[in-house]
Amino acid sequence: MSVTIREALDTGAKWLSDAGVEGAARDVQILLAHALGVEPSRLLLMENDEVLPEDFRKYDEYLAAREQFQPVAQIIGGRDFWGRRFKVTRDVLDPRPDSETLIEQALAGGERQRVLDLGTGSGILGITLAAEWPKARVIATDISTPALEIAAENAAAQGVEKRMEFVPSDWFEMVGGTFDLIISNPPYIALEEMAGLSPDVRNWEPFLALTPGGDGMDPYRIIAAELGDYMDKDAMALFEIGYKQGADVSAIFRAAGFDKVSVLQDLNGLDRVVKVLRN
Repeated sequence: MSVTIREALDTGAKWLSDAGVEGAARDVQILLAHALGVEPSRLLLMENDEVLPEDFRKYDEYLAAREQFQPVAQIIGGRDFWGRRFKVTRDVLDPRPDSETLIEQALAGGERQRVLDLGTGSGILGITLAAEWPKARVIATDISTPALEIAAENAAAQGVEKRMEFVPSDWFEMVGGTFDLIISNPPYIALEEMAGLSPDVRNWEPFLALTPGGDGMDPYRIIAAELGDYMDKDAMALFEIGYKQGADVSAIFRAAGFDKVSVLQDLNGLDRVVKVLRN
C-alpha cells in the first residue's frame, strides 16, 4: 500500500502525540525529511508524493526511537547551531538555542585571539567562535574523552581544527597560559531538579553534563576561584547559567574578587549569561 508524505506526517504525528511526545508535528517533519534526504521546508511542496518503501522503513525506525523519547538530534545525528551543523551523540549535550546568547555576547565584545572553552562538550561554543574569528586560537577542555572526540570531529567538519586544541581536563587542571576570552556552559542543574526534567533530557543526555550534584553551583565556585589567574588584561569571561541563577552566580564571582560582573538576558528576557570582566 502506498503512503503519501502528507499521510506519513499525519500518522507519525498521531503516533508520537499518543506516546506523550511534545512537539510531535515539528519532530515528524524533521524525521521524515531526514529519511527522504530533503530539507523539512520541502515537505509541503511534496506532500502528495509517495514515500518509497525503503524511506518509509527508515522513517518508521526514527519514529520508534522518538517514541522512547530519544532526542531528535541524536536520531538524525546532528543539530544546527549559529547556522552550522554539529554532530550530536549520547556523549554530549544536545545544543540549545539559548546557548546562542553567549555567542552573541562574545561577538559583541570584539574579536579575541586566545580563547578558552571550559567543558566544551560537542564543541559548539569554541568552534563557532573559531569559525567567526579567523585569527582566533581556541583551547577546549572537557573531562569526558568521548565528548572531546565528538568536538574534534565537529572542528574538522567546520575547517577550524588547525586552530583548536582539545585537552582532557577537569576545568583548569591541565590548562596553562592566559586568555582574552574564557567561555563555559557548565553543568548547572541542581540534583533535586533532575527528576523533573523531561525524559528526552533525563534519560538520554550525559548525566555529568547536566548536573554537578548538590545545588548545581559548584562548577561556578571552582572556576571563580581560579579565573583571575587565566585572564589577560582586558579579558572577558562568559558563563551560561540557568534562568533562575543570575543573582547567585553573580554573587559567587563577586565573592571571588571580581567587581565587574553583569547578568545578560536571552531573547525571551530570561537571565542566561553572566559576564565577568577583569578588574
